[in-house]
Amino acid sequence: MTTSLEPTALQFVAVHQDDPLAAPLIEELALEYATRYGRTPGEQYSELRAYPATEFQPPGGALVVAIQGGVPVAGGAFRQYDDTTAELKRIWTAATHRKQGYGTLVVAELERIAAARGYRRVYLTTGWRQPEAVALYLATGYTPLFDRTLPSEDVGVHPFEKLLDCEGTV
Repeated sequence: MTTSLEPTALQFVAVHQDDPLAAPLIEELALEYATRYGRTPGEQYSELRAYPATEFQPPGGALVVAIQGGVPVAGGAFRQYDDTTAELKRIWTAATHRKQGYGTLVVAELERIAAARGYRRVYLTTGWRQPEAVALYLATGYTPLFDRTLPSEDVGVHPFEKLLDCEGTV
């Protein structure tokens, strides 16, 4: 039986940006970003939806939602950054399901898909008010492309990269 304490029991589903399974991801991210960066949830939601949905569809991109017991609990996406690089976007874990390893599993699933599609590198940015995201990317092997000795606010947007191996695994 699947329980919320078994992160490996997640089922990943590829979805379109307008799929109802993706709605909690986009809505909760909008609220989270609004809270951290002083914008309204509506502004953040509009910004998240401003990306063309086709950027997160095959062959160049992907949007996945992790389902547990029929409920979306985590997710994320990537889009093509350049011919050999995927850019991670929208990494999310529901507030009620955090600290269970779901973010790590989402990142690994997106890396697996990106590598299978021929990408050799993953690039991403995260905000200066998202220390949990910085910790996730460091823990999953990403190299910071910024000076970690500087205060987070001085750095601003935090870029990271990770090389994928050519056989489609990380």
